[in-house]
Amino acid sequence: MARIDLIDVCKTLNDRDGSAPHRGASFSIRNLTLRVPDGLTMVILGPSGCGKTTLLKLIAGLITPDSGAVRYDDVDVTRVRPGDRRIGMVFQNYALYPHFESRTNVLSYFLFRKRTPELSALAREKYQRTSELMGVELTALLGRKPGTLSGGEKQRVALGRCITRDAALFLVDEPFANLDQALREKYRVNLKILLRQYAITTVYVTHDHNEALILGDVLAIMNRGRIEQVGACEDIYHAPKNEFVAGFLNLHAGSPPISFVDAAELPAGRSLGDVRVGVRPEDVEVSRAERADAVRGTVTTALRLPIEKGALLTIRVGQHEVHARTADDERLGTGDPAWLRFRRYHVFDKASGARVGAST
Repeated sequence: MARIDLIDVCKTLNDRDGSAPHRGASFSIRNLTLRVPDGLTMVILGPSGCGKTTLLKLIAGLITPDSGAVRYDDVDVTRVRPGDRRIGMVFQNYALYPHFESRTNVLSYFLFRKRTPELSALAREKYQRTSELMGVELTALLGRKPGTLSGGEKQRVALGRCITRDAALFLVDEPFANLDQALREKYRVNLKILLRQYAITTVYVTHDHNEALILGDVLAIMNRGRIEQVGACEDIYHAPKNEFVAGFLNLHAGSPPISFVDAAELPAGRSLGDVRVGVRPEDVEVSRAERADAVRGTVTTALRLPIEKGALLTIRVGQHEVHARTADDERLGTGDPAWLRFRRYHVFDKASGARVGAST
């Protein structure tokens, strides 16, 4: 196992896909500092194009930082080749050897090393352990080449190859992106079981919130080449560092994450100053009845949730839209007036977007 530290890492890439360097497109990671705890799974969560895969490649040594350092257990590995870092990687495109059967792909770490009795014994031990953990779902594929496998089957082989290595660190790059929803749900759970079994330091990148919640011991929220906030999922959700984090991280699938309203729109809101208030859908109380401590709005959309016996409402308040997830007692519809009370909310500085307070 290993603790990973990135210290003031900077990297500029010109034309990220390499197709037209003369166009001058670029992407930069600037002064990024991050610690990945020993033995835990850190999920790097962020929108597409924010630099998640670039960060993973910096940790792996596939690209070298322009400045700063990458350390494994306080040892500087910034200039160490990827093959000497004891890492196991699972890529989004699986990166299997097409001319090898799955069994050979799984054991490819040992294939390219000088054979010794000790290495052969380790290969047998690792292969047996991997087969036990992944069960018949892997065993049935071992005699087939990648060209005959489906996306889900290739994913199993790639994962088997990763955990068969003598790895101190797993690096995983959205391996389920090409699978249908049912397979994604299944393999997320399988992967979580495997990571708990091995207790190996793991960095997993994704833009999928549900995946992050299932797999992550620690989350790092990333945006435009920066790490915005690191912590446990619920801690970040209840105390977001800024508007981006509050608007990006969502614990409730199918609901908008947060709504922003100028404080001046709210009863007694002027006492908060020239700030924005952010309120999550589950913290909005909606009523037909006028209340002194509530703000008036108009329902613009209403989505019924029969299974939950509730509704998702979008309500216009001044120039803003507020999303509410409520019980469907009032049966509000489009065009109806509604009165909103915020049970809990966050306060953000308008200029910087930083969170400066919250209701109590």
